[in-house]
Amino acid sequence: MTLSRRPALALAAALTLTTALPAFALAPEGWSPLLEPAQLSALLAQHGDEIRIVQITGDYAAGHIPGAEWSPYAAWRSDMPNPGALRDLAHLQTVVRELGIDTDTPVVVVHAGANATDMGAAARVYWTLKSLGIADLALLNGGLAAWSGAGLPTETAPASALPSEYVAHWSDAWRATTDQVTQMAADGSARLLDARPADFFEGLTWSVAAPGTIHGADNVAYSQFFDGTRLVGADRIRALAGQSGYAQGTTAVSFCNTGHWAAINWFALSEVAGYADVRLYAESMAEYTADGSRPLDHAPNRLQYAWRATSRWVAGLF
Repeated sequence: MTLSRRPALALAAALTLTTALPAFALAPEGWSPLLEPAQLSALLAQHGDEIRIVQITGDYAAGHIPGAEWSPYAAWRSDMPNPGALRDLAHLQTVVRELGIDTDTPVVVVHAGANATDMGAAARVYWTLKSLGIADLALLNGGLAAWSGAGLPTETAPASALPSEYVAHWSDAWRATTDQVTQMAADGSARLLDARPADFFEGLTWSVAAPGTIHGADNVAYSQFFDGTRLVGADRIRALAGQSGYAQGTTAVSFCNTGHWAAINWFALSEVAGYADVRLYAESMAEYTADGSRPLDHAPNRLQYAWRATSRWVAGLF
């Protein structure tokens, strides 16, 4: 397969929003959104010059998949108070260009594989690239740790791709905004899936967001989709989704605190299980609760909040 490059356009014309984007690439044979180390190794053996590997977490300098580029997760996320907020399109265009990626470049996003949470970084970057119109994307199941555990080679020499002429377009097809989620909570038009652990859902724990969950949400903790550090297969994901009452044909919105854990659920349901109309609420609870006006379930009253906050403070002393 020969990769083409689209002609450069002026930046002002480039940064446009769309609702649907065509796919320009034909993925290599054997490609899938979730690749096992042996599958990726075989693809690289046949199409190594065409595939871009992007590592986003871990110690890149200590060893990485041969030819992999380094692009730290922070480059794809915003700063506090809400890391889940979307970066501006000009910034994302620069990041993609510097990695030598264009719309027809097959891309594998690789995380360190330290734990299940770590995969959220890869899933969030995958979602961002898909929303930017990159047609062929994959995650490495188990990350770099699984690759190394399979006895596959690593190298320490940094890779440096030639910049592309990628032109940024954004699609909201896989996104839910705060206004949309607020409306969904009011009219019940979508299944709102809280990807966080149960204690967050129940208002017992909180971090950058107020305690509680979005009104009408169900708890579908991201961790159930893992066997150790590896995501389970499509059949198991569908079975688990069914147990939570989710079914094909239902609009679903995945959220968490800042769109990290939620990206795992989005990826599992949309890309692996193949459910249609699964969206990510990127800003998640950090934005939903920011002004204190939107309805919550499991929100503690003032006395409960004060007690829990004091208990957390005391626990932190020890």
